[in-house]
Amino acid sequence: MNNNCYSADIIMHEYNKTFNYNNTEMLKLTIKYPQISLNNKQAENIINAQIYMEVNNYKKYAKHLFKQAMQAYARSKTTGYPFLGYEAYMEYFITYNENCFFSLYYDRYEFTGGAHGTTVRASDTWELCCGTCLSLYSFFRPDTDYKHLLINEIIRQAEAIQRRQNIYFEDYKSLIIKNFNKDSYYLSPEGITIYYQQYDIAPYSTGIVEFTVPYSVIGWKPNC
Repeated sequence: MNNNCYSADIIMHEYNKTFNYNNTEMLKLTIKYPQISLNNKQAENIINAQIYMEVNNYKKYAKHLFKQAMQAYARSKTTGYPFLGYEAYMEYFITYNENCFFSLYYDRYEFTGGAHGTTVRASDTWELCCGTCLSLYSFFRPDTDYKHLLINEIIRQAEAIQRRQNIYFEDYKSLIIKNFNKDSYYLSPEGITIYYQQYDIAPYSTGIVEFTVPYSVIGWKPNC
């Protein structure tokens, strides 16, 4: 085991900015993100650079939302309807940080008027010794139909949940297959978690749906 890359030290940062126009709050932006440190500076720089790029892209996107908010504000003055301030919120969650692997996801929530906001999730997983960003297929033997294996396990879990709670759309099984995204995963202590975005397989009230496939099913587990 190489202790230099066994796990990362993490410092969380918070960025806040309020966009105003005509003495009115148009948009409130909040970003909570990690900065990691490793004895391996090359891997540290690669991972931090990826996180900073994602954060900066969201800051740029917030400027676009600000323009939309100003347009909505102008319409509210014309129509007489009240203007509801916009909100953009991005937060990172560390899901695995040991055994030479580092995994996280980040949720981006936006409220732009209407009944409720929307949340979109994305994720990244790295091998800490070299800073390599890993694809889902990396955790399976080359001859494994990993997509088929994962979908079968997800459907098995979903069937049990649906019998108890009835929280998915009626055609959830076909939607699980149709909306499977190989990039929508992260590592957790128990296994690889596959997630589906809002409305992918369930109503808004169900939120983002997660299924954790145990490492015993995958035939692999994180180790240095």
